[in-house]
Amino acid sequence: MDRLPDRGGSGPSYLRRPEIAQLVIEALRAGERTFHRYQLHAFVVMPNHVHLLVTPKVVATRWLAPLKGFTAYRSNELLGRSGCAFWQDESFDHLVRHDAEFERIRSYIEENPVTAGLDTEAQQHPWSSATGRLKGGRGQD
Repeated sequence: MDRLPDRGGSGPSYLRRPEIAQLVIEALRAGERTFHRYQLHAFVVMPNHVHLLVTPKVVATRWLAPLKGFTAYRSNELLGRSGCAFWQDESFDHLVRHDAEFERIRSYIEENPVTAGLDTEAQQHPWSSATGRLKGGRGQD
């Protein structure tokens, strides 16, 4: 069940719209750079969900709720909607215990567009930290 969203065929695909995907990425980066809520290691914005690998600096309720609230509000504005749910209420958290697991999760996240058949290489997906890796970075500008 957890892998169904990765195929991109279930639920609304608002994140497919470039302006919404870019809004989410800017909010992710602001959470790290401006608000210092976490260290962002990897991300991918898929058509109907987002994957993140972060090291939190504050409890999840202090960064996830504001992130989802802001991006939902702005995305609904762009869609011409008001008072509509944008994100699902739940999220899936996983504690990373060692470096090998960290790398496996980072790879899973960045390869998600390839697995879903959206791109043939992770670096082709414009809404992913993998794209930044081509420029010699850690997925961050």
